[in-house]
Amino acid sequence: MKRVVLGLSGGVDSAVAAYLLKQQGYEVIGVFMRNWDSNLNNDILGNPTNDDEVCPQEKDYQDAVAVAKHLGIEIRRVDFIKEYWDEVFTYFIEEYARGRTPNPDILCNKHIKFKAFLDYAMSIGADYIATGHYARIDHRNPQESLLLRGVDNNKDQTYFLCQLSQPQIEKALFPIGDYTKDVVRQIAIEQKIPVANKKDSTGICFIGERDFREFLKNYIPAKPGKMVDIVTGHVIGDHQGIMYYTIGQRKGLHIGGAKQPWFVVGKNYDENVLYIAQGDESEWLMSDGALISDVNWIRLSHPETLDCQAKFRYRQKDNAVTVQFIDPTHVYVRFHQPVKAVTPGQAAVFYDGEICLGGGTIDKVYKNGKELTYL
Repeated sequence: MKRVVLGLSGGVDSAVAAYLLKQQGYEVIGVFMRNWDSNLNNDILGNPTNDDEVCPQEKDYQDAVAVAKHLGIEIRRVDFIKEYWDEVFTYFIEEYARGRTPNPDILCNKHIKFKAFLDYAMSIGADYIATGHYARIDHRNPQESLLLRGVDNNKDQTYFLCQLSQPQIEKALFPIGDYTKDVVRQIAIEQKIPVANKKDSTGICFIGERDFREFLKNYIPAKPGKMVDIVTGHVIGDHQGIMYYTIGQRKGLHIGGAKQPWFVVGKNYDENVLYIAQGDESEWLMSDGALISDVNWIRLSHPETLDCQAKFRYRQKDNAVTVQFIDPTHVYVRFHQPVKAVTPGQAAVFYDGEICLGGGTIDKVYKNGKELTYL
């Protein structure tokens, strides 16, 4: 019997994944990963659970234990707090301090769920690891596994898995990738799984829901400055700190009296200026190319230039692009049509139809061949 070590989070997705694996004849061991310690990590400001008698993480663990008991599987609790801080959170804070907008979920998958957790699973004799991601893997070719989009287009999570390597994918199973969220819920209800009606978790990966501005103040001093109309150069208002805003943001600017809404279109980190412009389709939000760094290509080979699709943020529609490799970890991407709010620090993820090819970090953004330095 093949042994699968499953990340059991206390949520409905991983619970149904455990049930499906048992149905398929695997020996399943559940592991609850503890990756964040609010007291140790000075998580005070912006934390709505400071005064709770039982913290949300402990509640999740209790739910995971109840699921394991219901399904008749072993459960273990493993700490990766240091690994999460060193490999995920430090980078996350450094990027925000630079005025960029990183994605911690991608780093968490690369360094925690598919590195630290995978290493632990292999140490206890696992043949595979599994998680509750909405994605699929085609293992039919022993030389090269394929990462495929989940069947549920609205829940597909391959965007967050773009930094995985072939060795990581070869050892991974995604049991719910062939199901929609509604069907997963229905399975949980039919099998009387204790968390069948538990709401989905939100917020920062493994940290949870936070008042984000207050949360960042725990680690980066706030530095207020001016909001400037990029068209006229006039000061329109004050910002609370460049790190709190992202390109394309509309809400939270607190500017009234305008016929058209204001949007964040750029940042000058050296002068601590936040650039804004009016109009949803403002030319200042549009670009037609980008330099992508830290590229991870999941497929074993690639042509020097290829046409494919790309997403520059989660749940964005596919954008037709041409990818040109500069070297193994850097590509230039030309957009076939202008794209709005492509943001340095966020991820660009590439697809060939259902296949996720890989992805990297948006480093520079271009328009008409010129770098948009105000980003």
